[in-house]
Amino acid sequence: MVPDIQTIFFDVGNTLRIVVKDQAFIDKAEADLMELIHTTESHDALFAKLEERWKAYRKMSKTTLLDASEGELWTQYMLPDYEPNMIFANAPRLTRLWRDHDGRRVARPDAVATLRELKKRGYTLGIIANTVTETEIPDWMAADKVADCFKVTILSSKVRLRKPDPAIYHLACRCIGTPEANCAYVGDNPVRDVEGTQAAGFGMMIRIDEPDTLNMEKATGKEFTPDHVITALSELLDIFPART
Repeated sequence: MVPDIQTIFFDVGNTLRIVVKDQAFIDKAEADLMELIHTTESHDALFAKLEERWKAYRKMSKTTLLDASEGELWTQYMLPDYEPNMIFANAPRLTRLWRDHDGRRVARPDAVATLRELKKRGYTLGIIANTVTETEIPDWMAADKVADCFKVTILSSKVRLRKPDPAIYHLACRCIGTPEANCAYVGDNPVRDVEGTQAAGFGMMIRIDEPDTLNMEKATGKEFTPDHVITALSELLDIFPART
């Protein structure tokens, strides 16, 4: 039986948006971060330390399926050796600069048009994303004028829960008012996104084939099969016809 999908939730990183390597952008982000914390450490020493601590934090969060707030991330995990009040006050900016040191994040070319068409076809849209920043996704939604497309935005840094914990999916369904069986999820991670969606009892899971994600995803011994695999967001329009 084909599920009656009423609501479509989206991941954001490598699903709705991708990272574009822009060295000038990266260099400025790193310089701004160093200036913000008034560091006396060299560039290489500071960022080597931050990378090591970031990997340790990520390992912990993936094990516990819990995310820290931005203030906790920077005062407890990333820069505990710096003056805590200064770091806490600048935590949101530090998170954005840390994210920017990976590159410039931009929407996929067909993202905005696809979101608008799905809304026009009668679907309720939402976001469920693992993210350490509380402002980046809302700012993008405003900049690309798609904020009106989404009824609910669930960010792990705000609610503390992380995918694939089914609890974050259940929370999103309660907030948006749609039973899990009538929800679909679109994400890029072949393990985390598929596992969490299916464990939560969603009616459908669509994975977008993203090479960067597949290159980073280590083999876990787990295999999860999505309902659909797409290579472009516009292919969702073939899966979700207009609702009557």
